[in-house]
Parts: sequence; structure tokens; C-alpha cells
Amino acid sequence: MIRDGALPHRSGSDVSFDVRPVGDGALLVDCGDLATALALHDALSRARDDGALDIDELVPAARTVLLRGRDAAAQVAGRGEIGFAELWDAYAGETVRASTSEPLIDVPVVYDGADLDEVAQLTGLSTEEVVERHQAATYTVAFTGFAPGFAYITGGDPALQVPRRSSPRARIPAGSVGLAGSFSGVYPRESPGGWQLIGRTETPMWDLDREPPALLRPGAGVRFVAVEPGDGAADAAPHTATAERRGAGEAPASGGAVDAPDSAVALRVHDAGLRCLVQDLGRPGLAHLGVSASGAADRGATRRANRLVGNDDTAAVLEIGMGAFAARAERTLVLGLTGATRPGTVTGVAGARPIRTGVPFRVDAGDEVLLHPAEAGLRTVLAIRGGIAAPETLGSAATDTLAGLGPGPVVSGSPVRVRTGAIDAQRAAAVQDDADGEAREAARLPRSGDETVLRVRRGPRDDWFDDAAFAALAAQEWEVTPRSDRVGVRLAGEPLVRTAAYRDAELPSEGLARGAIQVPPAGQPVLFLADHPLTGGYPVIGVVIDADLDRAAQLPPGARVRFAVLDSAGTEGVIR
Repeated sequence: MIRDGALPHRSGSDVSFDVRPVGDGALLVDCGDLATALALHDALSRARDDGALDIDELVPAARTVLLRGRDAAAQVAGRGEIGFAELWDAYAGETVRASTSEPLIDVPVVYDGADLDEVAQLTGLSTEEVVERHQAATYTVAFTGFAPGFAYITGGDPALQVPRRSSPRARIPAGSVGLAGSFSGVYPRESPGGWQLIGRTETPMWDLDREPPALLRPGAGVRFVAVEPGDGAADAAPHTATAERRGAGEAPASGGAVDAPDSAVALRVHDAGLRCLVQDLGRPGLAHLGVSASGAADRGATRRANRLVGNDDTAAVLEIGMGAFAARAERTLVLGLTGATRPGTVTGVAGARPIRTGVPFRVDAGDEVLLHPAEAGLRTVLAIRGGIAAPETLGSAATDTLAGLGPGPVVSGSPVRVRTGAIDAQRAAAVQDDADGEAREAARLPRSGDETVLRVRRGPRDDWFDDAAFAALAAQEWEVTPRSDRVGVRLAGEPLVRTAAYRDAELPSEGLARGAIQVPPAGQPVLFLADHPLTGGYPVIGVVIDADLDRAAQLPPGARVRFAVLDSAGTEGVIR
């Protein structure tokens, strides 16, 4: 018999793998411990390099490996099965990682974290003893995840093993040093998180001007060294070189690349609304750097907008969030709008004319473009023929708000540049009028106060919840809270309760997928979107199917969500 939510698994001579589906296109392999998980990751990496495994991404974690790609999707759909035992036997070999001969990396820490007293209480130690024990150990980086530069550091004093917070913080300062389970970690930049904070450091964990960018890499030895406030080693405001270089939150869409070849200023923004970002289809395949794919929140709308104006699907666009948007054209352009619907006008020498979603339109130098707040949906995609010119980071111009990668937000006064060379190359590409198709998409957009149904596949940690929890997940309307962003949709409703066996359990960090519904101990779920962390430590009850993720990305605050839980055959609303 196969446990509900699990897929068939195979065993080698001395190992056993618990294989679980993760949405439509991924598998989570639970290996039982860290050493086996790292060994399996190495074996699967070799198999992929040898052509024996068709997988795009592998994410190692505390005791699991997440696989995403063609072979994983085929197994989820029942069209094939990955022989993990056979791959282990063929590729594992000597997988014990050799200890590094490089010097230990010292991380200076001011031990004044917000949770230091609570850690002392949880461990039965004094705060002085917590600090003494934390800096007395010699550590090793086991793996990286969550965000670029975030290392899961093992080897600490067993007395300092503490659970994550019952409810994660929405914002943790960069440089914060935390504990979770048997791991220590340092947050590379400001981000949400649930680790117990015991101190802070100024030492940058991630720096794109450094090769490699991550300071702490798997296998590296680490030592935490206590310093006093004012010593200068850890007392300044923590930062990363990436954020400092780009002026995070202030940089124009051009990222300062005003002299970029084959580009010209296309628009001068007067009003960027509450959140306007440069996006493309992201940077997949970089999990080994701790980097998630990110990219456009509504991928379908991005592709459609680019096709409207004759661009390649991968061209960079503007993703316009809440509020109005206003800009002046600096040259003749062809623009296209998709996604969230909002009334708009172009005002020029001939007067004002309306803008239609799904219909490409021309603007001339001096024309004023005005888009009012969205009537349905949340994010509107604005494409410019030729594609937006913005500096690329790790092969993409997408802005990853969690990782701090890509151009800064577009703000009032920002120049938006266009790739003039791409315009010349695309002169034969026809623009496409798709008003009818976009009208059909608009009819499905969520609205504040209205209900939107999202289909969900169970797992991978559905065994942490009983039938009553799944009934509560599917039966109620969840409210989208104002704390939602590109990282995830934060929902409010009747809390989801874990089974008695897992009520006080701590889940070791494991890989996450776009669409995962993570449930912290407080029971209020978070639906992860484009900028989700690479790994996380709260159980995922289910994953929204890929076909519904673009709609999830359009949920405005105040919208209502109902989940339709699918059985293994894909039938809606069936709870098993």
C-alpha cells in the first residue's frame, strides 16, 4: 500500500527513499538524514551530467532533495518512474564530502538578537552560556538555500537546538544570525523568516562583485566570534555589496546603465505607483547558488504582452503593481498591456484617446501615458517593442525582491530604456491584436471581495494534517491580506491545525516550489509566488497547480480564495 500523498519508491541495498509529489512538476525525496541527502544530491547531479536523468534543478536540504524537471513531472503524472535506487547504485560511489583544507571563515557577531532571551529560556541556559556555547563550536556549511548566500551551518552544540518561531517575522534585518533546529545561519539581506535571532554581523554573505558571490559555500569551515558593539566589525548597518551598488529602492529601471549600447530612453516615469518592477521570465537552474528562478509573477501575461508588440517571449517588461502609473514618451514607441485591467489614456497633440488591453498602441515623443488603478487583478504588464533595456544579473533582468537581485524598483523620475538594436532586428515581426483573448483572460481575474478558486495537489507534507485540516482548507474562504507581496500571498482564516503527532514537531528545512502552501504553527497559510525562498522549514500541505499560478499572482488584497483539493486522478474537490 502507498501512503496517501506519496509516490512509489525503490530501495537500494542499504538506503530507502520516501518520494513525494510536489505540485505538477517536482518530487521531494526524503532520505532520512543530512548525510544521505547530500550523497543522493551528488549522485543525481552526476546522473544528470551523464544524461541519465532529465532534471532542470536539484535542491539539497537537511534530509531531502527536491527535483524539478521533465523526469520529475513525468513521475507525478504517472508517465514514468525515476529509479532512485538504481541511480544511487550507479552514481553514488564515494559520496562522503572531503573536509576542506581551507582556513576557517570567521564571522564576527554582536550577540544582541531579539530572541536571545527566548533561546536561553528554551535551552535552560543563561544568555551568557548561549553566547559562549555558540562561539565555542567549529561549524561546517552543509548546503545553501532559502536565498542567495544563505548557508545552513551545522556542527553546533546540541544544547542550542531550538525550534523556529511559531509565526515567522515578515522582515528580518540583513546580517541577522539565527538558530533553527541543529543549524545556524546568517540572513544575507532583509527578508521574512522564522529563525530564532541571537545576534548580527556586518560581514556580507553575498556579493556579486566577489567570485564566487557566496562567502559560505558547502564544505567550508566556519567560526562565530563574539565582538562588542562599537568594535566596527559588526556594528554598522548590515548590507550587501549588491544592494549598495545598485542603491536598492532608488535605482532607476535602467539600473544606471544610461550609456548601454543599442538602447535609448523610451519613457520618463512620473508616477510608478506602489510597486513597479522590471521583469522577464527569470533565472531558472541556479539552485546550486541558492538562487530561485523568480521572474514575472504572471508569466502568461508577460508572454502575451511581448507577443502583442512583436517581441520574443523572454524580453524584459514592466510589471505595474497597485496604484496608478504615468509616464511621458521620449520617442515613438509601440506598447502593449496585458494582465490586470485598468483604464488608461494616451494624450498627445491630437488630444486624448483610450488604451485598450490586448491591443498594441503607438505613442509619439511627448505623448503622456496614464494608467489608473487596476479594476480587476493586481499586476499589469507593459511591454515595449524591442524590449526594456536593463542590466542583467546571472543572465536575467528580473527583479527578485527576496534575493535582492536585478534592477531596483522603478520610481518617479526613472528613465525606462528600450533596446533599439532589438527593434531593428524585429522589423519583420508583426504586432498582434488580441483584444478578444485578453478580454477572456480579464473575465477570470480576481477582484477584491470576490471569490477565486485555486486547484491544489496534496503534499508533500500532507501527513502532518488530518482530514479535518484538509476540510478546513477547502471549505472556507481565505482572505488575502495586505501583507502579501511577490514572495507570497499571506492568507487569513480559521487556522489549519496539525495532527497530534506533529503538533510540536520541527520540520528540517527542505526545498520549496512556486505555488506551495506553507503552514506555520500559527495555522495561517502562505501561498508562495515568484520570489519564494528556495528552502523553508514549515510543512507544505499542498501545492497550487501550475495552470492556476498566474491567477494566484493577480490576487489583490481583500480577495477571497477557496481551494479545490485534487485527488491523485486530478478530480476537483475530492478530499482523500
